[in-house]
Amino acid sequence: MLRIASREHPYVKYLVKLQKSAQLRKQSASTILDGIHLIQSYLSAGTGFSAPRSIIISEAGQKNSEIISLLDTCRQFPDTCIYRVTDQVFEKISSVKTPTGVLACITVPAVTDPSTIAASKLSNCILLESIQDPGNLGTIIRTAAAADISDIFLSRDCADAWSPKTLRAAMGAHFLTTIHSDCNLLEIAKHFHGQIFATALNGYQALYQSDLTKPTAFVFGNEGTGLSELMLRAADKTIFVPMPGKTESLNAASTVAVCLFEMVRQQKYGFKA
Repeated sequence: MLRIASREHPYVKYLVKLQKSAQLRKQSASTILDGIHLIQSYLSAGTGFSAPRSIIISEAGQKNSEIISLLDTCRQFPDTCIYRVTDQVFEKISSVKTPTGVLACITVPAVTDPSTIAASKLSNCILLESIQDPGNLGTIIRTAAAADISDIFLSRDCADAWSPKTLRAAMGAHFLTTIHSDCNLLEIAKHFHGQIFATALNGYQALYQSDLTKPTAFVFGNEGTGLSELMLRAADKTIFVPMPGKTESLNAASTVAVCLFEMVRQQKYGFKA
């Protein structure tokens, strides 16, 4: 176990920059998991995920029984570097207000180029266009994993799926579904072997009048402006969520939850128009 006491240590500076820079995360194909739950979720994901690049533990964290157990697990990985740092150094690295005492630097899972995925291999999935808020994106990923969505496709201008805030909001769901970043959603829609429903406030058909028992791709748009005209035209049909109240619209993540769990209900109990 290596000890770091200086806030100016090169690796400390690297981890701080990695927390803040989407460009560095992309270039290095790495990100940081902050907290026991996220790291445990990553370690239990199994196949397809490599051992953590490093584990960083604070002085206070070494007194936590869960962290000690997690550390014992990580000692089994010969390529994982373990660092013990002072509480002051850990506070500089961590992006949360109340640091948990442990974080990990991991390799972002590599995924198949979506343009090479055979249409027949795609099951239920969601396409996200221009989702800007990392918290929204993380909540959407968590909801999609709970609904057993196989693939999530993000347009090039979506928030970073592997940012600390997105990871915290998703609470480990990143490791339960496949996330494709920087996608050409029009191409994904073109090759999807199933029906494509785009959500819009002025949609043609109500969600609950739509048969979702077949392979379905939902398309969700930007929190403020919704979907682009090109994506709306790429869909087989536009649908809306009935809102009898006086609220103008639902939060993007809430819309995703309503749509996906109506699909779950129909695929389990059947569709009745």
